[in-house]
Amino acid sequence: MAMTDQLSPAEHAEHIEAARDRFLRFVQQRTDGDWRSAPVDGDPRSVAVICDHVAHSYEYLADWMRELAAGRQVDVNPDIVDQLNAEHAAEAGGVTVAHVTGHLRSSGDELIAFVAALEPGQLHLGDGRMGRFAAIAARHPDNHRTEIEAALATAG
Repeated sequence: MAMTDQLSPAEHAEHIEAARDRFLRFVQQRTDGDWRSAPVDGDPRSVAVICDHVAHSYEYLADWMRELAAGRQVDVNPDIVDQLNAEHAAEAGGVTVAHVTGHLRSSGDELIAFVAALEPGQLHLGDGRMGRFAAIAARHPDNHRTEIEAALATAG
């Protein structure tokens, strides 16, 4: 059993909020050059688009979790995630730091509130997918932050 399997909804929500807040600080510290650059090997997206992607991912994670809470099946696979990411990248080219910080706050707050309000047993919905989505929401911002930091350090 993974450690995240033992977390309560409130603990998951705290982890999501802490990761989101670290990511917000990271976003607010970017220079204009950082923001426009695409330093991550194999990823053509700019730092701006990747940062807004994190906010966007909170939205689709929350949607999937709401579907599970309503008793419906959720079809999620790498192709669906890749399609969502590609659609977002095509639409998010000119996002500003102000837009992204607002988006991170609004979509993050909505997801955090949803997760915090879950009953512990609901984390097992969808064969445990509910809990896995909560864990992903907590891990995802840190993964992108550390990836971008490393790429900027190498490029700089």
